[in-house]
Amino acid sequence: MFNKILEKFAKLLVIWVVLAAAVGYFFPQALIPLKPFTDWLFAFTMFGIGCLLSFNDFKPILKHPKLILLGTLAQFVIMPLLAVCIIKILGLAPALAVGLILAAAVPDAMAAGVMSYLAEADVAFSVALTTATTLVSPIVTPALTWILGKEYIPIPFLAMMQSILMMVILPLMLGLWVQHRFHKITSGIKPVFPALSTLFIAFICGLVVALNKEALGKVTWLIFAAVMSLNILGLIFGYLAGKSFKFSLPQRRTLAINVGMQNAGMGAVLAIKHISAEAAIPNALFATWCIVSAAILAGIWSNSKNSQ
Repeated sequence: MFNKILEKFAKLLVIWVVLAAAVGYFFPQALIPLKPFTDWLFAFTMFGIGCLLSFNDFKPILKHPKLILLGTLAQFVIMPLLAVCIIKILGLAPALAVGLILAAAVPDAMAAGVMSYLAEADVAFSVALTTATTLVSPIVTPALTWILGKEYIPIPFLAMMQSILMMVILPLMLGLWVQHRFHKITSGIKPVFPALSTLFIAFICGLVVALNKEALGKVTWLIFAAVMSLNILGLIFGYLAGKSFKFSLPQRRTLAINVGMQNAGMGAVLAIKHISAEAAIPNALFATWCIVSAAILAGIWSNSKNSQ
């Protein structure tokens, strides 16, 4: 019974994010004192995700390296290029521009596997692709952010790389080891980890709102248009990339979802720590919107099995 409640809680991420954003806006002092703990909270989120994985999840990477390489390439080429084009077209302010670049340069979201399942896509491919993009993110994410964002704001490449290693890779590997070493224990409490991840992601988004209460009044429709465009175009071009790679239909659907869904919670934490609170705004918006759009797309695909 308790496990079912936790599963329901995790599935309502969008609602908790919206509620946390409301708390952050109307009662900012309730969240701001917790700002120093964002790294630890995100690290625990990644630890929980590691506890949900197993060494078998790495087998597709070894068995089909070309498939994963093409998917990873699509992820880190399509989204950053789209972000640059959107920034130029909409003329975003420097902090928001770098925030959008960061949202595009982080690895795909772990929730992409759930959406791939709902879309009747290739779940194993999704998990392997997310794992691969996450593992290379300590180098790729700060490198892309530095290359594309340095004209707007100085980007601390090495400090950002260290942060990703400490709050993403190490906790993920630790969680994977704990799952392997204490499998019986972690299997019994599996629903706890997605529920806690949901709680922490909602908190991060609420904190972004709390830190930007004054700035949000100056945010125009442009940033909403930028975030929605980045996500929707990512879904479209991800699918088209899969088609050009001659992927199967389930693999094309998976690539679309994985390219369009970003680990924007990670982007928000990196923005707060290394750039500015304002730069975290696109990531907080993206974290909410990409779940909504992917859920809609998954619903459409699951009801049209033969759609090309």
